[in-house]
Amino acid sequence: MVTTLPHGSWPSTISAEQLAVGGNRLGSPQWVGAQLWWSESLAAEGGRQTIVRTDADPLAAAEHDDDAARRTPAARARTVSVLPAPFNARSRVHEYGGSSWIALPAGPPASTAPPLGAVPEQAGSQQSGSRDPLVLFVNFTDQRVYAFVEGATPQPISPVGAEIPAAGGPSLRWAQPTAVSLADGTMEVWWICEEHLGGEDSAGAARIERYIAALPLDGSAAEDQLAVRKVTPSSRFVAHPQLSPDGTQLAWISWEHPQMPWDGTALHVGQVAGGIVVEDQVLDGGPEVSVLQPQWRRDGELLYLSDRSGWWNPWTVQTGTQLSAPNGAASHGAASHGAASAGAAPAETPRQLLVDEQEYAGPLWQLGQRWVTPIDADHALCVHGTATDSLGVLNLRDGTVSPVALPHTAISGVSLREDGALALHGSSRTEFPAISAGQLVVTEGQWTVESLDVVRSSRQDAPDPGLLPVPEPITVHDASGQEIHAVLYRPRQEGFAAPAGELPPFIAQVHGGPTGQAAVGLSLGIAYYTSRGLGVVDINYGGSTGFGRAYRERLKGQWGVVDVEDTVAVMEHLVREGIADPRRLGIEGGSAGGWTTLACLTRTETFAAGVSSFGVADLVALAEDTHDFESRYLDGLVGPYPEAAAIYRERAPLNHVDTLSCPVLLLQGDEDPIVPPNQAEMFRDALAAKSIPHGYLLFAGEQHGFRKAENIITSFEAALSFYGQIFGFEPKGIPHLQLSR
Repeated sequence: MVTTLPHGSWPSTISAEQLAVGGNRLGSPQWVGAQLWWSESLAAEGGRQTIVRTDADPLAAAEHDDDAARRTPAARARTVSVLPAPFNARSRVHEYGGSSWIALPAGPPASTAPPLGAVPEQAGSQQSGSRDPLVLFVNFTDQRVYAFVEGATPQPISPVGAEIPAAGGPSLRWAQPTAVSLADGTMEVWWICEEHLGGEDSAGAARIERYIAALPLDGSAAEDQLAVRKVTPSSRFVAHPQLSPDGTQLAWISWEHPQMPWDGTALHVGQVAGGIVVEDQVLDGGPEVSVLQPQWRRDGELLYLSDRSGWWNPWTVQTGTQLSAPNGAASHGAASHGAASAGAAPAETPRQLLVDEQEYAGPLWQLGQRWVTPIDADHALCVHGTATDSLGVLNLRDGTVSPVALPHTAISGVSLREDGALALHGSSRTEFPAISAGQLVVTEGQWTVESLDVVRSSRQDAPDPGLLPVPEPITVHDASGQEIHAVLYRPRQEGFAAPAGELPPFIAQVHGGPTGQAAVGLSLGIAYYTSRGLGVVDINYGGSTGFGRAYRERLKGQWGVVDVEDTVAVMEHLVREGIADPRRLGIEGGSAGGWTTLACLTRTETFAAGVSSFGVADLVALAEDTHDFESRYLDGLVGPYPEAAAIYRERAPLNHVDTLSCPVLLLQGDEDPIVPPNQAEMFRDALAAKSIPHGYLLFAGEQHGFRKAENIITSFEAALSFYGQIFGFEPKGIPHLQLSR
């Protein structure tokens, strides 16, 4: 039997509380011995990021388990929390952080003493002649690196960073720990270190250095910053350190203002002696070439990802023992010191392994992101695709890619054990983001994953499939014929329908970045709307990643123009096709998506309501008051500031509130260092001055994105109540949001 109710008023068991506390954000998996480890962000604990592991090999049967034969491999491995509260494994490097912990399976390297007080004698471990893994992590509160073994109290091993007001926190920050083996066999962990020096340089920019550093495991640097060994020269930004198998060469990337890592980076290879880089050269990259994730294939040969051809594709280069930049490649910044002598043998010219109009990489928003995982000297797993992700095996000898059949449409982390055990983090059209494990096998040249099973899902309380929408990737065209990509989610709940002839309200969701992508997959946040009879369309406007450099660069100098035009074009398509009600179109987005939301509301008459979460309203304020990583981002999106100040003022939604006539809801964290609260407050004041219905919710203790359960609940319920008031439906069981004028 089908119940007929207006769109938006279908009763749904998907609650805002379920979104806040029923699921956890999962990090990329890592094999540590036979166990699988990953991180989880716990909304029920204020967004604290913990480290967890399986208690056994998820692919092996537990001998003591009488039911093992009847249970899936993943069901035999239970989850164990490793990091004790209140510690929070989260880095603030670049403010977006990234990889913040590592577990060393053999315990402390033999050449070092245990961290001070961090590795107690373990009776069981000593009897077996082994040690528990040594865990190193960055603690969010003080940004110091701590070390411990499970069951012990974490102890700091990095120095205290002085509080720098301009940085909004400690001066020293760490990210992307990387275990390395030096040429003499010494084992170390190298980090990306971000050091805020205070004050400004001659160009008026904050004085900040970033470099790769070795942090002693014996705790000697906890009270003495001089014990930290600086491995590379300083650059404005560095990422992806990779030491060669013989320990003699280090590969890494760097970039300088005003580039972002998807604009242009430099691929460095340096000679290592005594644990530091003594000479280095740039082998590829440039201001308009983005090189990512160098990975040693073998001594002297690098595999990396470059978009020189217009797509991030795999390339290789033979470095040789003496380094010289080929093809006139230029060095970047301070890291260009110590170039090889003029008579040095040049490196091999970089070679593109395959020419494929798909992306084999993505935007480096967080340090530690990886897209290529070596299998052996001649093969590597690679994540690739356009609208959706696929997993393939890249043959490094002939440049072919063999598909690996998986159900996933979005893949964000892959780890491979020496015995072929594969773990990945991903989602599909029918499954929520989860960590899965299986066995990678090859038979007569065909690669497959056997016994693939979910080890840990982001949701332990997945709703009935009848409540969930089906994502539909679509491509529409604007008046000029330009392709625009989006993902369509129609209203859906089995057993409910709208009255005949009633078209649904539709909400355009605009992803952040703006250099980002709307993934194709199952989202409970989207189902929160669609199960109640609202439609959602997630828009990959020009500037989004996944569709090549040319599509990404459509936004160059055009932020606030192309993204607005593309969003409107998608909504007009839905109206023309009879999918959406033209009088009930909403739009929402966070951060850069909030900017596009406000720009659409002030520059077009397409939308009847909008919700901006920590969105940009004033470009001048953003240019003058944001963090270092994005402080020159606007140079490419709009133009250099202050030279282009007139364009900044003209584009800013704050300066066009006089054209706005529809209600707006503003959601904001009071500790946001990326888009400070004054952005939302200025827009709120402008709305009030025009007596436009609006709401403004400021969440205490939140930064760029909401992590506390109570705030997540409030934000979702407020948005639904807001849409209900504007679109003329009454959402069941949702608190009424009081709007102001």
